[in-house]
Amino acid sequence: MNHTIRYLFLAALTVGTTACEDDGLDVTEIEVPKGYALSAGISTVFLNSPVAYDTQADWVAGETTLAMRFRDGDGLYDDARTTGNGLGPVYAGYSCGSCHRNAGRTKPELWNGNGIYGEGGSGSYGFSSMLVYVSRKNGAFFQNYGRVLHDQAIYGVQPEGKLNVKWHYEQGTFPDGEPYELCYPEYFITEWYADSIRPENLFCTVRIPLRHVGMGPMMAIDRHEIEQLAAKSNYPEYGISGRANYITEKGKLQLGLSGNKAQHADLTVELGFSSDMGVTNSRYPEEICEGQLQMQEGSMMGLTYDQLDISAEDMEDVDLYMQGLGVPARRNVDDPTVQHGEQMFYQAKCHLCHTVTLHTQPRGSTLLLGTQLTWLGSQTIHPYSDFLLHDMGSEIMGVGLNDNYVSGLARGNEWRTTPLWGIGLQEKVNGHTYFLHDGRARNLTEAILWHGGEGEASKNLFKQMDKDDRHALLQFLNSL
Repeated sequence: MNHTIRYLFLAALTVGTTACEDDGLDVTEIEVPKGYALSAGISTVFLNSPVAYDTQADWVAGETTLAMRFRDGDGLYDDARTTGNGLGPVYAGYSCGSCHRNAGRTKPELWNGNGIYGEGGSGSYGFSSMLVYVSRKNGAFFQNYGRVLHDQAIYGVQPEGKLNVKWHYEQGTFPDGEPYELCYPEYFITEWYADSIRPENLFCTVRIPLRHVGMGPMMAIDRHEIEQLAAKSNYPEYGISGRANYITEKGKLQLGLSGNKAQHADLTVELGFSSDMGVTNSRYPEEICEGQLQMQEGSMMGLTYDQLDISAEDMEDVDLYMQGLGVPARRNVDDPTVQHGEQMFYQAKCHLCHTVTLHTQPRGSTLLLGTQLTWLGSQTIHPYSDFLLHDMGSEIMGVGLNDNYVSGLARGNEWRTTPLWGIGLQEKVNGHTYFLHDGRARNLTEAILWHGGEGEASKNLFKQMDKDDRHALLQFLNSL
């Protein structure tokens, strides 16, 4: 028999209500299978499969118009752009789905052995599954390059350059004698299309894709709750003091939520089409290589630049697709090892930054053209993130996580707390366990051990645990 626990959700209330339909309230019923736990209110889906990130939430499926638009957005997200369909002339990936396979994070080419140093770098299949940011050491851009190095190009056009990476390895040992290994990248850029920039004049930082899990609930988060967390996120005994990032987008100062450094207030659909794929749109009508040699090469290949490549309506459908994706429920919540691991999570003070429970604002979220997703309103969610900036340190093995890249108020050593919901399914969805902004952590243990700065205390508490306790904590993380 499949035992289930039944939860009732009201449009303006949270989990655990005892109200019923006789009260005249709008009630949606969700059945929670035994061994599972809700992650994102009515956006929760009960999947443990390769499509766990890439399935619409039930509230989308229940609305015919939304479901049709979700399907259209899904197609635009996954369909490969071509030379005649807006791609290029230079780009990083040929579709959203090329880098975010199954709405997750495609295995980064950084580990695929394609570089001249034999250890990884720019891909050769039309995408690299990463972004390469380049700037001068004073933060300014180079004249012949923008903020992103576009290492792919359509046939007959020269890419801006190619990334190569050499990995350095360091050995360590837990106090109980168990060994571990950490590695960090050394980046080289070759095949510059124009100026060959000297390494001593260059800051280069690499980002592997973020998982598109929980984008809708994240965009519906109560901003005041995040600001309240920032006001009280001060634990001097552990060296923790988070702060919000604020950025000006579309002419308005806003709280940042998305991106590695909370440097965006929305899901950056328009920016993704422009910068990642070279697809012009109403917000970014110019080609990303405007004024560069690749414009002439593109013209010779038959490209024209007199119209936009994608409409605002289509981009809003992509926004809807991303916000309408379900969030995988927690799994194995009745397992004694997982339950013990949850205790270790709190014992290591991980929850002080990876905030377990937040709430969404009553009105839900708003899409690019103003469509309101009220279904996402007034939900209790469990993202395991405070969405605040924290100093992650600069001096682990002499390199740390400081990438010298400023985003809004975020300094190079500051990073948004990564939401952990769904993280235990990444290997099943995408076939790898590379974590952190540049994929240097090959598993969750390494990701924890890279925590410095405000994460130093938690890392040390983890290191001091015995092997069984560390294993239990990892099992808990894999249950999220």
